Amino acid sequence: MSGTDPAGPVQLSLRRADQGLEEELEWESVPLDLLRSAQPWRTFRWYRGQKHYSGTYWSATVHDHVIYESRLELGRLLFADFAPGVRHVIAQPFLLKAMVQDKLRRHIPDYLLLTYDGPVVVDVKPRHRLERPEIAFTFTWTRQAVEARGWQYEVWSEPDPCELENVRFLAGYRRDWLVDPVLLAALRSMDLDGKPLGEAFRLLPDHPRPLVKSAVLHLLWCGHVTTNLDRPLSARNVLRLAG
Repeated sequence: MSGTDPAGPVQLSLRRADQGLEEELEWESVPLDLLRSAQPWRTFRWYRGQKHYSGTYWSATVHDHVIYESRLELGRLLFADFAPGVRHVIAQPFLLKAMVQDKLRRHIPDYLLLTYDGPVVVDVKPRHRLERPEIAFTFTWTRQAVEARGWQYEVWSEPDPCELENVRFLAGYRRDWLVDPVLLAALRSMDLDGKPLGEAFRLLPDHPRPLVKSAVLHLLWCGHVTTNLDRPLSARNVLRLAG
């Protein structure tokens, strides 16, 4: 056992959305369905001179608003919403409490992602702060508690700037009810594999180009097709059918 292993059972506290009540449970046995409906543990405020940007993001995955407390957290939300393997996102899902080095430690993860590969507990932190002893200590015992349950734990820092901007751009096309379903069906029936993005925009000449473009970009957002996102999107980007 290392010096950061939790001693004894880890406790979890959550706030239920249906009752507005606070519950304390054993971490190892709390039902996942209960966590799915948890309210954010903290609420945020805006005030003059605030050094970080809080807000809400409408998630296409959740079909509801999800809160964030920094622009970096918003970035993680965008990537979670874009990822086809993420089924649900819960912000500040619970408070973990554990005895570590004879002291009660507390930590609120930033997100819980429910994915097809299992739950992922996420902490978001700027890269330059990860080596601070108190942060490294907290993330270490949190990782041990999460992985002891067989879940994944992730510390997420600044992504590739170009990829982030591309995902942010595509997020503008995430609302499926704003896209013409007739155009989507027509595009899905076509062989888009290997076509440059600019050519895909011209595939339905009898329809307004802006509407066709929106439909193609929605198909990129929802993962029907993919393309290289580590450089700025352009008409030359080649589309590939998702495997």
